[in-house]
Amino acid sequence: MEHIRAVLIDIDGVLTVSWQALPGAVEAMERLRAADLPLALVTNTTSRTRAEIARRLSGEGFPVGADDILTAPAVTAAYLQEHHPDARCLLINSGDVRADLEGVEIVQGTERPETDSGAAPDVVVFGGAGEEFSYPALNAAFRHLRSGARLVAMHRNLYWRTAQGLDLDTGAFLLGLERAARVDAVVTGKPSEAFFAAALAHLGTSAADTLMVGDDVESDVLAAQRCGITGVLVRTGKYQHEAVEAADGAPDRVIDSFADLPALLGR
Repeated sequence: MEHIRAVLIDIDGVLTVSWQALPGAVEAMERLRAADLPLALVTNTTSRTRAEIARRLSGEGFPVGADDILTAPAVTAAYLQEHHPDARCLLINSGDVRADLEGVEIVQGTERPETDSGAAPDVVVFGGAGEEFSYPALNAAFRHLRSGARLVAMHRNLYWRTAQGLDLDTGAFLLGLERAARVDAVVTGKPSEAFFAAALAHLGTSAADTLMVGDDVESDVLAAQRCGITGVLVRTGKYQHEAVEAADGAPDRVIDSFADLPALLGR
């Protein structure tokens, strides 16, 4: 691990669970900072803006700021501005992240293919699942897609870990919608290659010199490894042994928690 010059870190399930710091996580990050190791927090979290995430993590003692954080909404905004400029976007998401969707026109949807202003959206954008993923909302999205709208998803995670246990996430709904509408979503967050490319560009490092640590063997670790990044899986958060056994590949390393990362890196 002596060749590692930068670290990408998932947040939920790695540093925190339900936004409460996991044991030893703050101290581990402080050690990485003391070693002058560049790092970026890369997350599919869609319920909070980068600024809100930074405030919450700082409140738990983590030495991070908004500039250290790269979120799926921020990458989604860049994708939409490049590939669908001036598009009318119907956003279905739990949480208000419009501050990280600067330059994207968000419209309100109805159960008909028309929006409240009379024009159909050009793109349906899925964020994180929650109460907003109701039957009327999903059915409206289905009708818009059948009428020609494009489908963009910030991620396709099936579930995430909360203090109460595992909860369903966007991917569980996205699979059904793709099949029903006969479309394929463009995924902008992890595990997309574009997301990891944006993270490497953010740090100014190469894939060969960078390590990704996460609790999702597929979206975090194996996806990073396919991009040439060293992958480290932690046994916290959504980690499940059976998921690792069923995965299409093996992590480069597996550690008990983020608290063990400085020792793994020799820092």
